[in-house]
Amino acid sequence: MHRAGAPVVTGDRAGSSPPPGVPRLGSLAEAAELAQLLAPVYVRFSAGPEADRSTVSRDHESGCLMPGLSANPMTPEPWWTRPVEHWVARQLSQYAHLMVDDRFPWLLTGTVSARGPDCEPLLVEITPVAYLARPVVDEAVALYRQVFAPGADGT
Repeated sequence: MHRAGAPVVTGDRAGSSPPPGVPRLGSLAEAAELAQLLAPVYVRFSAGPEADRSTVSRDHESGCLMPGLSANPMTPEPWWTRPVEHWVARQLSQYAHLMVDDRFPWLLTGTVSARGPDCEPLLVEITPVAYLARPVVDEAVALYRQVFAPGADGT
């Protein structure tokens, strides 16, 4: 979950730029539109597609290798009745704390091979579709704080 006040460092730094040929999205609206057009589409915070191409994710608590790359859905579930932008903002805000050092958010499609320990999809046969610039995540965090009740646990 997003930690309030956590530093947000993005891929707009040297050494963590998107790969050539992958478009860079500059707004939350663009990310939401892509999430609808390419459904299902996922987000991953990492060093990028090239760095991830020859690896799989590891469960940090158990040390187990997982059968695919951990990602989070950017395409809303059918039960979602709010705007797509709200779903996308929530997904990006929940993981914005992962934007450290050489990690940046990028969108991808792929085949779900299994689920990780947090029920996240594990993807194989991935295709990178876009890189998200820092303003997209900043906009997502601002919208998330405006339209959601962060920290509400349902009790």
